[in-house]
Amino acid sequence: MSQPPPPPNQPPQQPGFGPPQEPSEPQPPAPSAPATPPTPPAQPPAGPDLNKAPQPQPGYGYPQAPGTPPPAAPPTPPQGPGYGYPQQPPAGYGYPAQQPGPYGQPPQPGPYGQQPGPYGQPQQPGPYGQQPPYGYAQPTVPMQAQPGQPGGGRKINAQVAIIVSAVVAIALIVGGGVWYANSSGKDDDKQTTAEGGDTKGGEGDGKEGGSGDGGATTGEAKEKAPAATGSKVLFQVPSPKVPKGVTTISIAGSWLTDSVYAKSGLSEITGYDRRTGTKKWTLDLPGPVCAATPHITEDDKTAIVHKPAMPSKTDPQACTEVAVVDLAAGSKVWTKTAKSGTMPVSFNNVTIGGGTVAAGSTSGGAAWDLATGDERWAPKTSDSCYDAGYGGGAKLVAVRKCGSYDQRQLHIQNVDPKSGDILAEYKMDEGIEYAAVVSTDPLVVAADVGDSAGDGSGISDFFSIDNKTGKLRARLSAPGDEFAARCDAIYKVENCTGVTVGNDRLYIATEEHDSGGDSYSQTNEVVAFDLATGKQTGQRADAGENYEIFPLRMDGPNVIAYKRPPYDKGGQVVSIDGESFKETVLMENPSTEAVRDVESRMSPDYSEIQFGQGGLYMSSVYASDFTSREKEYSVIAFGTG
Repeated sequence: MSQPPPPPNQPPQQPGFGPPQEPSEPQPPAPSAPATPPTPPAQPPAGPDLNKAPQPQPGYGYPQAPGTPPPAAPPTPPQGPGYGYPQQPPAGYGYPAQQPGPYGQPPQPGPYGQQPGPYGQPQQPGPYGQQPPYGYAQPTVPMQAQPGQPGGGRKINAQVAIIVSAVVAIALIVGGGVWYANSSGKDDDKQTTAEGGDTKGGEGDGKEGGSGDGGATTGEAKEKAPAATGSKVLFQVPSPKVPKGVTTISIAGSWLTDSVYAKSGLSEITGYDRRTGTKKWTLDLPGPVCAATPHITEDDKTAIVHKPAMPSKTDPQACTEVAVVDLAAGSKVWTKTAKSGTMPVSFNNVTIGGGTVAAGSTSGGAAWDLATGDERWAPKTSDSCYDAGYGGGAKLVAVRKCGSYDQRQLHIQNVDPKSGDILAEYKMDEGIEYAAVVSTDPLVVAADVGDSAGDGSGISDFFSIDNKTGKLRARLSAPGDEFAARCDAIYKVENCTGVTVGNDRLYIATEEHDSGGDSYSQTNEVVAFDLATGKQTGQRADAGENYEIFPLRMDGPNVIAYKRPPYDKGGQVVSIDGESFKETVLMENPSTEAVRDVESRMSPDYSEIQFGQGGLYMSSVYASDFTSREKEYSVIAFGTG
């Protein structure tokens, strides 16, 4: 079926730039909008029901009826600078003025283009009606955020809105050229970059990145609050310029070791000193990185998929090369390809688990020995089954698709990394098209059952599975209108944000909601689910007024979380005690406009965020020629001490 048309102000679609397409997968149409919008109650409660029971146990994975799509929103009023409110530059690369879905979903309208949802739920998309089912839109590059907007599409104070309107009216009378002349000169560049941060200080002394699975809790927490939590900008990396004739290129992939922060570029990976940003090494590649695993071995090895050459308009290139990279030495350990029949396999995802590198796609998969590059096994292929991808870390888990499109069944398989033998298997009910691996130990899978999430997040339910027996332990209901986690289950399989797993619990961010009272502010929380029972534990960590909190990873028994700030403050990193849920601030970023301008473009949903030993590293996942700004940054790093 035909794709829904993309909204305006998005870059044109170029074949091969951005996530790969699955031509074999039919595309279902988007649901139609209702004739009458729902009427919200007079005084909605703040946030989701934290005591909500999970879905009934019988029929796990059975498709649910989709929620009612939201009505169209009213026209967006003009934006303008207000007194004390940051300027809003034209949208550029990095994060959109309208909120996009992960890696190419249609944008979510901003504060003025939303309709309030019932019962205190986050605001629903407006001008383009309802979202199509997750992943069916053509991939587009995320556009730049508007730093003048509070994080997460928050409401603007009514008094500020009045001032903004007044200033806009004056601007129209005086003439637009005056505003442009005052904001486009070279001197203004000093006010729109975050340069000048202190670059001195010792290197981190802890192992970061680790396996990245966020699974079984081991050891004690390593992250401690410094004497002074205020951070400084350590360094920035300018966004690379894409080749002429190319719209967007993936620069996904970032890793943090004891001494190096490594980041993908257009056709290379560069290792930077964690504190100074000095280049320690550069690994040249023949083409862009298509996919990368977040997992790092104890000896600083990781895995990527890259193209064999730079893409062009006439030759977008396929993602055929699987490589292991030594992040300590800045070198390739080996590069391999695989074939399906006589054709090379183009891979969508790659991971590491149990000393094995495994890569998957709709056209085939393969697994190699991490140390030598020798092929260990390939998934059995048939007319009706293939391995869509793998989750790694403590164990290796395959998401295997079987059946035709209208009778799809997903098999979640705990795989022996060396032989490829299936150790345990859980078969999800028919009708679930995609699943993402949140953690391999304990085994947790996210899915959008019956396309019922309704918000493009790819998640309506989590499934806690015994990876020894393959039996379902519990199903955790996480409606998309209440919880803010996202998974790109179509291509990446283990790419989820806003959620982490540890202590045999799942920690997830809620959607933003009104703070309550007379305030126009918004907030959200991190709450916990018990993976044995599927029920919420009652634990809750609040973001605070006009902050939005996102869990990043586990640190022993504790949860490391990032707080996206309001327009006039810097972001925070906090440690949440796994038992008491007491929050400890580990870092608070500068609140100057120049720094906020860069940080605000690194949304947790659409960027890569690494934190360890007093260092916060935020980076983009795409480079694009769609920008009207003189300077764009693909990386900004903060540090304390």
